[in-house]
Amino acid sequence: MTNLISIILILVFFAAALYGFYWMQKKHVKFSTRVFTALAVGIVFGAIIQVIFGAQNDVTTQAISWVSIVGNGYVSLLQMLIMPLVFVSIVGAFTKLEVSKKLGKISFTVIGTLLATTAVAALIGIFSVFVFNLDGATFVQGEAETARIEALAERQEAVKDLTIPEQVVSFIPTNVFSDLSGTRSTSTIAVVIFSAFIGIAYLGVNKKDPETGEFFAKLINSLYKIVMRIVTLVLRLTPYGILALMIKVTATSDVKAIWNLGKFVAASYFALAIVLIMHLLILAFVKVNPLQYLKKSSTVLGFAFTSRSSAGAMPLNIETQTKALGVDDATANFAASFGLSIGQNGCAGVYPAMLAAIVAPTVGIDVFSPLYILTIVAVVTISSFGVAGVGGGATFASLIVLGSLNLPIAIVGLVISVEPLIDMARTTINVSDSMVAGIVTSKRINEFNSDVLNDKDAVIESSM
Repeated sequence: MTNLISIILILVFFAAALYGFYWMQKKHVKFSTRVFTALAVGIVFGAIIQVIFGAQNDVTTQAISWVSIVGNGYVSLLQMLIMPLVFVSIVGAFTKLEVSKKLGKISFTVIGTLLATTAVAALIGIFSVFVFNLDGATFVQGEAETARIEALAERQEAVKDLTIPEQVVSFIPTNVFSDLSGTRSTSTIAVVIFSAFIGIAYLGVNKKDPETGEFFAKLINSLYKIVMRIVTLVLRLTPYGILALMIKVTATSDVKAIWNLGKFVAASYFALAIVLIMHLLILAFVKVNPLQYLKKSSTVLGFAFTSRSSAGAMPLNIETQTKALGVDDATANFAASFGLSIGQNGCAGVYPAMLAAIVAPTVGIDVFSPLYILTIVAVVTISSFGVAGVGGGATFASLIVLGSLNLPIAIVGLVISVEPLIDMARTTINVSDSMVAGIVTSKRINEFNSDVLNDKDAVIESSM
């Protein structure tokens, strides 16, 4: 009975917090303010539950299972949006191209920027391992880690027998309807490829039959608006979802395990911070004010940090690029869409490179060898294709990299305790990278609008 009362009290306070954010929305409190407030309240609420009851207590477990209805439901809605978003954004980008000759330059520059920065991010990840003396480090293996390792072993079966060229071929869709339903780990990149083919076909039809092309463009534009309206409805739930997710993370985290992995967390954040600095240096090189960039993109980067979803951040990503940073529509859609599945600096760059550098010495490999470092960077860069934008992308990328290098995959499961903590920063870097790719590309094709970037009033503050 005492446990039941405790659970009910937790849920009452949770419901009161949800109502508080509903009240803030009705009072038109800024979206970013509500998101960051939800983050803070969730952390405090979860910490109180952790301190009073403990992470493994029945009260905590049962209460969080109810709280997770909101958090997991929110994540499921974000996952629901991935394929429709990718499809309409890429096809819509083709319909927005005023001159089809720019298509090749846009695609090449966006993908080139994503892959090049991923290669550098991998180097930074390896460097961070050396700085924190994590090469050859071993981590504690508990029950949760053991279960995760067993699950990962099953998941690796899907990719372990494939060479890198075969993995690249696996990205090509053979059943687009299956990929639109997200049945494969590489479904996102498959939909990107299919959407690009539709876009190219549109350009050919529009050239020979402008009337049909115009009809198709209007159809896609209508579909784009409907999908974006659905996105708006889902994003309005962000503060509630973030609150629930943060309560779960804080209340159920194994503090002892996090403490043991503190050095790995510090090394990860160190590497990701350097990658962000690299982004700012790239912007400075193309004559874009880095501080202005940070100010204009704070809302979407904050959303990415709290939601841990590159796909969920995609609508704000596009809106920020076009309305606050000065990137042209076509480039912004390409960069945001490709950034979901190609060259994610955090999940597909820093993270797998760090794990490879940590575990390599345990099997007798000289990780300080320049040739081996270059091998890790090359494998990470190639393997960065096909990383999903919501949950599990970093794990998938790590399995491919470690498998390709013939390294044990157990380390992926051993860091499970700090995955959510690191994933927040990784997602932020992923989103930043796609926006940087958009800015660099828009600059290259001379479509970048500096007036928008320098306009202090052109700041994205969603009315959601």
